[in-house]
Amino acid sequence: MESMYIFVGLSIVLSVTMFYLGWIFSTKLGQGKVANAEKLAEKIVSEAEKEAESLKKQRIIEAKDEWLNLKQKFEKESHSQRQELDKERRQLERNELELNKKLDHVNQRDQEIKRLEQSNRDRTEHLQKKQEELDRITQMQNERLEKISGMSNEEALKELKENLTSKAKQEAAQLIKDIKDQAKLSANRDAKEIIISAIQRTAADHSAEATVSVVHLPGDEMKGRIIGREGRNIRSFENATGIDVIVDDTPEAVILSGFDPYRREIARRALEFLLTDGRIHPGRIEEVVQKTEKEMEEVITNLGEQAMLETGVHGLHPELVKLLGKLHFRTSYGQNVLKHSIEMAYLSGLMASELGLDPVVSKRAALLHDIGKAIDRNTEGTHFQLGADLAKKYGEGPIVQNAIAAHHGDIPMTSPISALVQASDAISGSRPGARRETLEGYIKRLEKLEDIAESFQGVSKTYAIQAGREVRVLVQPEKINDAVADQLAADIAERIQQEMEYPGQIKVTVIREYRAVDYAK
Repeated sequence: MESMYIFVGLSIVLSVTMFYLGWIFSTKLGQGKVANAEKLAEKIVSEAEKEAESLKKQRIIEAKDEWLNLKQKFEKESHSQRQELDKERRQLERNELELNKKLDHVNQRDQEIKRLEQSNRDRTEHLQKKQEELDRITQMQNERLEKISGMSNEEALKELKENLTSKAKQEAAQLIKDIKDQAKLSANRDAKEIIISAIQRTAADHSAEATVSVVHLPGDEMKGRIIGREGRNIRSFENATGIDVIVDDTPEAVILSGFDPYRREIARRALEFLLTDGRIHPGRIEEVVQKTEKEMEEVITNLGEQAMLETGVHGLHPELVKLLGKLHFRTSYGQNVLKHSIEMAYLSGLMASELGLDPVVSKRAALLHDIGKAIDRNTEGTHFQLGADLAKKYGEGPIVQNAIAAHHGDIPMTSPISALVQASDAISGSRPGARRETLEGYIKRLEKLEDIAESFQGVSKTYAIQAGREVRVLVQPEKINDAVADQLAADIAERIQQEMEYPGQIKVTVIREYRAVDYAK
């Protein structure tokens, strides 16, 4: 609208201007031209008015359209706002209704709490009255009891406490005994089943290791070449290997004697190579022995890896693998230590599975339990302590370390796996034929074990069982009570330690049984 008015104003101003110009023009050009100028001005004014009118109409139409658009937009926004306000109003009404309900509920709860508080106060007052009445009656009864018994209240209370304490101790002792008996019965039965199952599933063969090795010769003439001129070859060989070479009347054979199986194996391999090579003299002997020692490093590594493969133990440090293979050339009471360790891994893994423990860790600890024996001849310290130090050095976990260090019972066990390793060691070592012992020596050891136990007073019978790893002592119940039985077991065990030599450990079990017998006539 404003633009239209401006346009009309400009048109008027333009008309006036043109008129004024026409007037001046007519003044200057004369009266003859005034009429033409006026006509031209009128024409211009008329065209301007027409154009102004057209623009006015156009602007009015645009203004109406814009007004209509604004009106529609306003009505649409107003409608949306009204809907939103209605929605919020309805929500507020619902919230108000909900709050009113909650307020009514709270008021009801408040009234209920007040009612309960009043009821509690009434009950408390009633109980206080009852308690006062009970105290009064108790006081009267105590006074009457004091008069009747001639004892004060403190004296009667003291005696009652003593009686109750004594009875409670007796009942507690009996309950503890029943629980222990039941636990021992169940534990022994379960343990026997697990151990028997593990032994049956393993059933490994054992053979005693000898202290000699026999090397077969292609002919008896080779004996002279082994001895050499004035014995120089045999002396050089013995000095290089540390093994005695026995050349006797045995046809086509010489004997290598030594208590170190590892050194004896090096000597056997070196001598067999020399016999094949044919060049036997001191220089060649030293060269072949050195070469064989280097080859043995690979041999023991292969043996260690094979043991890992058989038992399913993986990830051992390379040095532990080499030491493990070296156990193949160590014996304990004639039993091959590596075979013993492998069998123990089987046993402990099976028992760990039965008990819900980790069979992998159990097999790992059992396989490494005697690893210290691979170095204990050259290092001070017990083999189990050396083994625990090696396990720690080469990254084995604390469970494995403790199982190695505690498998002879010298330190406390921190894991059930340690107990499994110790049990596996006892099972493997006590298997008949596992460790070398002559029948006569074995029988004498068992007889001496029984004689030591029978030398104590009150002992009626003794039985050496489990290949001499346990002695059971039956005592006379009228001469030996329970307390003395514990001391008797300790005395027998100490006496056995002082007078006997034996592998592993010997369990002393003292059995006292009292039977009361009568007859109905």
